[in-house]
Amino acid sequence: MKKNPKSKTNTKTSFDISKEKLIWMYSSMFRIRRFEETMLEQTFKGNSMGVTHPSDGQEAGPVGICAHLTDKDWIGSTHRGHGHCIAKGLETDRMMAEIMGRSTGQCHGKGGSMHIADFSKGMLGANAIVGASIPLAVGAALTSKYKNNEKESIAVAFFGDGATSQGVLHESMNLSSIWKLPVIFACENNGYAEATPSWYAVSTDDIASRAEGYGIPGLQVDGMDVFSVYDAAKEAVNRARSGEGPTFLEIKTYRYHGHFHADDPKKYRKQEEEDYYKSRDCLILFEKKVVDSNLIKTEELKKIRDQIEDELVRATEFALSSPMPDNEELYKDVYVEYSNSLMGLR
Repeated sequence: MKKNPKSKTNTKTSFDISKEKLIWMYSSMFRIRRFEETMLEQTFKGNSMGVTHPSDGQEAGPVGICAHLTDKDWIGSTHRGHGHCIAKGLETDRMMAEIMGRSTGQCHGKGGSMHIADFSKGMLGANAIVGASIPLAVGAALTSKYKNNEKESIAVAFFGDGATSQGVLHESMNLSSIWKLPVIFACENNGYAEATPSWYAVSTDDIASRAEGYGIPGLQVDGMDVFSVYDAAKEAVNRARSGEGPTFLEIKTYRYHGHFHADDPKKYRKQEEEDYYKSRDCLILFEKKVVDSNLIKTEELKKIRDQIEDELVRATEFALSSPMPDNEELYKDVYVEYSNSLMGLR
C-alpha cells in the first residue's frame, strides 16, 4: 500500500534540551516502566481491583509530548493510561493505591486502573471507552479557544490505532480544523487493537495520512525514540499555542505485554517482532545517546534508577497499608450529588 506523500515522517533528533529536562525525561520513562512492572506483580498477587492494562514499551510517547506541557494543559487518556498519568505528574503512591481500590487513591479507590484522573494536573482521566479521550480533549481545547487562552492551555488526546476508525475522531478532527482549536491528536499506534493488527483493520498503513483530509498536518513519529517524539511534539505544541490549530501525530510504538494483565498467549504476533522492538527499547536508546554525547554520565543514570526503585517500593507499601474506602464513599461524587450542588438545590 502506497504512503500518502503529504504525510511526513519525523526523523529529527534534537539535543537542544537542558540537562534538567533530560533527567526529567529519563526519570519519567523509567518511572513508568517500573510502575507498570510493579503494578503487574501486585495484580498477579491479587492486590489490584479489576483489569489492568500495562503500557511498558510505550513510555517515549507520553514523555516526549508531556515534556512540553504544564499543569494548565489538558490531556485525555485511554484504558492504557498509567504512563500518561505519570508523564503528566501524578504521584505513584496515590496511583498504586487507586489501582488497589484504597481510600488514599487518586480517586479514593472508586476509579481503579482505567479511571485515574487529576484535574489539578490537567489529567482529564483515563477512560475505558475506545476513543473517549478525543472529545474530552477537544472540549478542553474549545474552552481554551473561547477564553483566548491558547498560549497557556492546550489539549492532547491520546488514543490507540484501534480508535482511528471511530466516528468521534473524524468529527473531532473536522471541527478542530474548522475552529483551529489548540489540540494535538496523539495516536499511539502499537500495532494492535487488543489482538487485531492495524494492517488488517485500518485502510492505510500510514494512519497520519488521514489527517490530510481535514486540513490538519499529519506526522509519523518513531515512538521508541523519545527525542523523535519530543521534536515532533514541540512543533505541534508551538502550532497550537500560536493559534494555528491542531496536529495529528502517529506515534509508532509497541506494548511489551499482552492487551491486559490476564494470560495473553499473544498468538497474533511473532517472537521475532517482540525481539526487534525490545532491541530498540526507549530507555536503551536514551541511555546510549546521552552517554555517548557526554550529556549525562552512566553513574547519574544509575542513581536515578535506584531512587525510582525505592520510590516504587514505598508506593507499594503505602497502597498495601492504606484502608479500603468507607461505605459512605459510595455516595460521594455521584452525578445526583454533583448536579444538586451545582444548581444550589442542597
